[in-house]
Amino acid sequence: MKLLVIENIKISLESIRSHLLRTILTILIIAFGIMALVGILTAIDSLEYSITKSFSSMGANTFTIRNRSMQMQIGEGRREKHYEAITIDQAQRFKENYKFPAYTSISTFATHTATVKFESEKTNPNIGVIGADENYMFTSGSELEKGRNFTPIEVFAGSNVAIIGGELASSIFKKGENPIEQIITIGPGKYIVIGVLKSKGNSMGFSGDKNCILPLNNVRQTFARSNMSFSISVLVKDPKRMDAGIDEAVGLFRVIRKVNIGEDNSFEAAKSDNMAKSFIENMKYVSMAASIIGFITLLGAAIGLMNIMLVSVSERTREIGIRKSMGATKKVIRNQFLFEAVVIGQLGGILGVILGILIGNVVSLAIGSDFIIPWKWIIGGISMCLAVGLISGIYPATKAASLDPIESLRYE
Repeated sequence: MKLLVIENIKISLESIRSHLLRTILTILIIAFGIMALVGILTAIDSLEYSITKSFSSMGANTFTIRNRSMQMQIGEGRREKHYEAITIDQAQRFKENYKFPAYTSISTFATHTATVKFESEKTNPNIGVIGADENYMFTSGSELEKGRNFTPIEVFAGSNVAIIGGELASSIFKKGENPIEQIITIGPGKYIVIGVLKSKGNSMGFSGDKNCILPLNNVRQTFARSNMSFSISVLVKDPKRMDAGIDEAVGLFRVIRKVNIGEDNSFEAAKSDNMAKSFIENMKYVSMAASIIGFITLLGAAIGLMNIMLVSVSERTREIGIRKSMGATKKVIRNQFLFEAVVIGQLGGILGVILGILIGNVVSLAIGSDFIIPWKWIIGGISMCLAVGLISGIYPATKAASLDPIESLRYE
């Protein structure tokens, strides 16, 4: 049996070599289908890993209270309902009155488009500026590589001091200067650098290492805008009491926001790991789209492969007649053609998997994630190509096995 399988594979490879061009075209069609499928799904796995890693750095015992908005369906129309922004007074009242054993911080995002300068060095206008208090370092999972944190007095007074990301420090201090105590320009103001954050890497193409953190009251003055909304981050000291901490926070903030009994919350209280789960849940639609694209391409490849096999049967009719006259059974002839279709399918699958892994990991490296070998998608891709080969080869193989040996010998 083993010798028969080896012999069938040899015959398949000889046939592939004799019709090399059309075989290569079919292999490429199959490879592109598998490449699209494996490449996109590998990239999605990388994004999921990056998101999970990013949110897990905040800790499983962290939750955030922030403003929310929702879509409302009214009759046949759709109206977007905007809730009132969380004001600084509401955030500060919460921080003062929340007595649960936890660290509480207030922050706001000032801009995504700031420019940072140091002497002759200047960044692109793509720097994020965050206004935060002295507890933000604990609740955000950030760590200092150099320097120190804000003091409560600096936050209250709105001092012109800044903590910058590691990537940002590298881009403006190119001569090896020590960033600490250096004066930089952020947007319209000048600031003294008091700290540099440890690098966290990218998540979905966005790098926290390029952010600047300024004292909260400084941002309120320098980057003031109407309807500025503030976020409240809470790090519960005992992870086992996480749910109790959220319940107490929601109850207190409903009172502060004057939410009546029976009304929905006008804010969100989300765990950091729930945010990650929400992002990952939305990725399933991309996975479905990738699967549909791969399936359609493989369907075209299966049709092309079947056409090649039917042409091969016609061209090798005399060969089939000779083999049958020498004692080859229908089963042997069928298996030879079936093996040929499977071999072509597997060659396309292997090429597609290699290309898919490479393309998927290019995306992974671009977002700062690790190199991923998606074993389940590799096995899935090879299995799909096996199915394509079998489905495409059954009819031509059966047709070849059913040929009359005398009529085959007469075939020109």
